[in-house]
Amino acid sequence: MRTQVAIIGAGPSGLLLGQLLHKAGIANIVIERQSGDYVLGRIRAGVLEQVTMDLLAQAGVAERALAEGLPHDGIELLFAGQRHRIDLHGLSGGKRVTVYGQTEVTRDLMEARAAAGLTTVYQAADVQLHDFDGSNPTVSYTQGGQRHALQCDFIAGCDGYHGISRQSVPAAALRTYEKVYPFGWLGVLADVPPVSHELIYANTERGFALCSMRSESRSRYYVQCSMDEQVENWSDEAFWNELRARLDPQAAERLITGPSLEKSIAPLRSFVAEPMRFGRLFLAGDAAHIVPPTGAKGLNLAASDVGYLWRGLAEYYGEKSSVGIDRYSDTCLRRVWKAERFSWWFTSLMHRFPDNGPFGQKIQEAELDYLVRSQAASTSLAENYVGLPVEW
Repeated sequence: MRTQVAIIGAGPSGLLLGQLLHKAGIANIVIERQSGDYVLGRIRAGVLEQVTMDLLAQAGVAERALAEGLPHDGIELLFAGQRHRIDLHGLSGGKRVTVYGQTEVTRDLMEARAAAGLTTVYQAADVQLHDFDGSNPTVSYTQGGQRHALQCDFIAGCDGYHGISRQSVPAAALRTYEKVYPFGWLGVLADVPPVSHELIYANTERGFALCSMRSESRSRYYVQCSMDEQVENWSDEAFWNELRARLDPQAAERLITGPSLEKSIAPLRSFVAEPMRFGRLFLAGDAAHIVPPTGAKGLNLAASDVGYLWRGLAEYYGEKSSVGIDRYSDTCLRRVWKAERFSWWFTSLMHRFPDNGPFGQKIQEAELDYLVRSQAASTSLAENYVGLPVEW
């Protein structure tokens, strides 16, 4: 087999890249080690920046997100027992975010790919990347007991933090930066109405909490927990009681509980691998960088990576220019590091750290009080939350 671009990973970033390339007339094949049902079963974030919504529109898959997604013009910060609204729309010059689940984004992209008759290889075992430092890269894999080889011009590694793409890069060619946070998020998905029509980020003496949603009838809630916790030790009742204890009285009274559809504990880390290009291999999304979910940047960063790569490859094939792909890594990393900074800052501001003690809690509350009372500080938060401008 041969194609122009081999895409490793059928998550939203790989599928979005495939759809954008298809629209540009660039042949591509997606290779995924899991089944399609497994990919759709992964529960992930769902706050989309306008940049991401624009890319979905350019890929021809934004119709359902526009119809069913929930536009949000603000968020609420809860600290010292009171909620304070940040006017994202007003402070950012008219921008907003859209709440639409990552699972639904993936479903839309899968259906569009199938409708276009594009090839996706699921359950590909022992995927290996070859000769991407030369002019004729190849991806080999096993499926149905047979070994296959896919020749291509370029490889896009969209296969996540644990994927083979970054692991295939020689260690000497890669520099990594990492911060592991001393806590996790215990998350619950439930078919109950959201406690508020906008997201609530809570800083409390009991720890962080987040009230989010996937729709007007499905909610996603989180509480900060120790990394020693086991999800099996948390009954639904225990979770709802802990969440209620971290909310203000009005929100606690409005909280509607129900059986959990999914319950899990996610660790938090910041991670960046540099550079993001190695010959004819490009890393995108979680394969190159991880952010703590506090700032809702993971999927959005992956989408902007894909946007840069799509434009660079379209320029390469359409105009015979390599300027875009040559600048890919540097251009992406400027945006990545700004998002890393914001996610680290927001995480540090909103969470209870084991060593901070009462003094650290008071410092956080003082900074939060300044944040909600200063238009300059609120504007900075809003600009970063809705997404900084892209360079295209």
